[in-house]
Amino acid sequence: MNAHPHIVVLDGYTLNPGDNSWDDVAALGQFTVFDRTADQDILDRAGEADIILTNKTPLTRQTIEALPRLRMIAVLATGYDVVDIVAAKERGIVVCNVPVYSTDSVAQFVMACILDHVRRIDVHDAACKSGDWTKNADFSFWLTNQIELTGKTLGIVGFGRIGAKTAELGHGLGMNILAYAPRPKPAPAYTGFAFAETIDALFETADIISLHCPLTADNKGFVDARLLDRMKKEALFINTARGALVNEEDLAAALSAGTISGAYLDVLGVEPPPASHPLLHAPRCRVTPHVAWATLAARQRLMATTAQNIKAFLAGTPQNQIV
Repeated sequence: MNAHPHIVVLDGYTLNPGDNSWDDVAALGQFTVFDRTADQDILDRAGEADIILTNKTPLTRQTIEALPRLRMIAVLATGYDVVDIVAAKERGIVVCNVPVYSTDSVAQFVMACILDHVRRIDVHDAACKSGDWTKNADFSFWLTNQIELTGKTLGIVGFGRIGAKTAELGHGLGMNILAYAPRPKPAPAYTGFAFAETIDALFETADIISLHCPLTADNKGFVDARLLDRMKKEALFINTARGALVNEEDLAAALSAGTISGAYLDVLGVEPPPASHPLLHAPRCRVTPHVAWATLAARQRLMATTAQNIKAFLAGTPQNQIV
């Protein structure tokens, strides 16, 4: 590869909407950034690229095989399901991700969801401002159940960095932690922690369930009617991982039927979702636009690590390498 590789960013807007400079990446070669790239435009924009940066723009086998100069794919995220890893490996293309950048941000977002659910500050703020407190006969009133988290069980599905941090914060709020991991993981030192033997046991036991697992061919849609039916009626479901982990029709049906008390979803199977998406209209369901990762601090870490990944590749010592 030449000393000034052609670096193309296919979908850079969410990483840098104007507050997170590309300078460290741009200094590494001939640099072109696109805010967004439609599938049909990938080859035109990246045909001469030595290094491609992508967050959610898919790089399929067909696309990878049509990019003869491509030597590195830098994924602007932790999850790398947008890249056909097998096709990249066959071509000898290095694929790197950024495994540690949003751990604190996502875990804190999960806590925000939990606290919103149990205290509903927005509902009571609106009631006060509409005059309900002024007209009330008592010094205090509440419109939703006010729930204390101490002693509740937080179920964590997937116990990597984000899952472990979420568990730690939940423990700090007085919750017991029940985690499920398909492969053995070391248990944290604090008390009130256990690994569930099966995913069914976790869904049956937990008061709050939060997904923190990568999307694979084996777990797509695993949260389905069968598992949802095993949850407590008062239980809460949270997904900040990948939307496709959930059978969304089954979840919408469970919410409509009152099978569970509510859901907080920061990810959906299709992003952006169509207006007809069932979970945009399901009762007791709060949807946010894949924002858990998006603090400036997390995006700055993502940018810095991406620059480091490219530098390491150019030096012949790739880091954070998937293949």
